Amino acid sequence: MPLGQLKDALEELDKDKPTLVYCAIGGRSRVAAQLLSGLGFREVYNLAGGIRAYQGLKAAGPWELNLDLVRGDESPQEMLALAFGLEKALQIFYDTVRERARDQDLVALLTKLSQMEEIHQRRIWERYQVLEPQADLAAFAARVNTDIVEGGYNLQEFLARNQPLLQTVTQVLEVAMMTETQALDLYLRLAQRSRDQAARDLLLALAEEEKAHLAALGRLLDEKRPPAPASRAG
Repeated sequence: MPLGQLKDALEELDKDKPTLVYCAIGGRSRVAAQLLSGLGFREVYNLAGGIRAYQGLKAAGPWELNLDLVRGDESPQEMLALAFGLEKALQIFYDTVRERARDQDLVALLTKLSQMEEIHQRRIWERYQVLEPQADLAAFAARVNTDIVEGGYNLQEFLARNQPLLQTVTQVLEVAMMTETQALDLYLRLAQRSRDQAARDLLLALAEEEKAHLAALGRLLDEKRPPAPASRAG
């Protein structure tokens, strides 16, 4: 968000969230930080020295996170059962939040997100049927684990932790994008760990589908965000 557009784009920002500003060497961002603080932003950080002073530190997380969901030698059928359960758990999550929602726009969004997960489950089931033509959907769905949400989170813990962040359409979409990104990351790491080539190829294909979900959510978020006010000639 360029400095010259900052004042006219404030409605896109949340004054109650931590806000980080930066520029090339720190001068423009220092002014931006002062402006935001003066306009009521509660927590503003300026990257001292700008991006040129950045020392190249990288964000990192435990690579092994949630890899205990698999042994590493799963068959494609087992991987599909795992993926089906992750998608089903996320659908349960959206349905549960929808039951508690009162805003009709929020209810409509949660319904749409739930349907997206249902469609993905159907695609997973179709792949499973290719490998197991005699399989029964009801029996298959009954034995999958639905305690873990996409990304590897426990469903009940995920509900409890994110409930305060699920009061508006924008908040729900942000949580949905977070979840899809975590799922993308998990599928990629599981693919690296898998020793079965067919299972690895399947996981990479599922990761590509998560990328498509993420792009769709991003477009939806752009649609739902309030437009920036038109700048006025000075």
